[in-house]
Amino acid sequence: MRVIVTRPEREAQRWVRDLSAHGLDAVALPLIQVGPVDDPADLVQAWRHLAEYVGVMFVSGNAVEHFFASKPPLAPEFSAQAAIKIRAWATGPGTARALLREGVAPDRLDVPALDAGQFDSEALWQVVGAQVHAGDRVLIVRGGDAAGSGSPGQGTGREWFANRVAQAGARADFVVAYQRYAPQFSAHECELARQAATDGAVWLLSSTEAVANLSAWLPGQSWSRARAVATHPRIAAAARMAGFGVVCESRPTLPDVVASIESMR
Repeated sequence: MRVIVTRPEREAQRWVRDLSAHGLDAVALPLIQVGPVDDPADLVQAWRHLAEYVGVMFVSGNAVEHFFASKPPLAPEFSAQAAIKIRAWATGPGTARALLREGVAPDRLDVPALDAGQFDSEALWQVVGAQVHAGDRVLIVRGGDAAGSGSPGQGTGREWFANRVAQAGARADFVVAYQRYAPQFSAHECELARQAATDGAVWLLSSTEAVANLSAWLPGQSWSRARAVATHPRIAAAARMAGFGVVCESRPTLPDVVASIESMR
C-alpha cells in the first residue's frame, strides 16, 4: 500500500524512512514548504525579553528550530536558574524532542503525556494552565503565511490557547518564527497526486493548510475515491470538506499512524 506523506520536506523524509521501516511504500509529496521570516526583528526582540515570560508555547518542531536559529548573542537561555521562571511548552512529543535537541533542560519542559488523546493546544493547556496567573505574560511561537499565500496564518489551536491565557488574566504575545509557502509542483508530482486520488493510496495529512494547498493545486480533481489518515479532528474535517471519500483519524505518533494505515488495507 502506498502512503503519500504531505509534511514539509525534512519532516516528510523522516516519516518516509519510518513508515518504510514498517513495510509501507511511503513517498514524500510535501504540500507545505517552510522557510525563515523575511525580517527577524520581532524574533530578536522576543529573545531579548524572554525572561519576562512565564512560559513559551511552541506550536511545532519548525517553530522551535527557527526560533532558536534566530537567537542573538547574549540573549537569555531556557535554564533552571531561579532568576528565570520561563518554561518551554510543547504541543506534542515531536516538538518536545526539538526543544531537547536545542538544549532545553527536561525539567523546564512541559508536554502532554504520551497517552494523551491528542497532541494539540487543548491537551497542552491541561498540563500548563495552572502555571498561568493574572498579570503573567505568555509567548506563542508559531508560523505565518508568506505574502500572497492567501491562507490564514494564526490557526485555530493557537487562538484557543491565547484565549485561555486571557481568561486566566494573563497576556499572550505572538511571534512568527517561520513562513509557510505552497510548493511549486513538478509535472511528476502532479501525476503522482492525480494517481493517488484514485488508486487506493493513503494520504497522510497533518495540517489543514496541506489540504487547502492540495485542493488549490488541483482544483478540478475529484477526491471521492481518495483515502486519508488525518492526525487531528480538525484536519479530518478539512479532508472531508475537500471531498475525500474515506478519512481515518489518528494520533500523530508513528505506532498510531501505522496502525491506522494498516486498518485501511
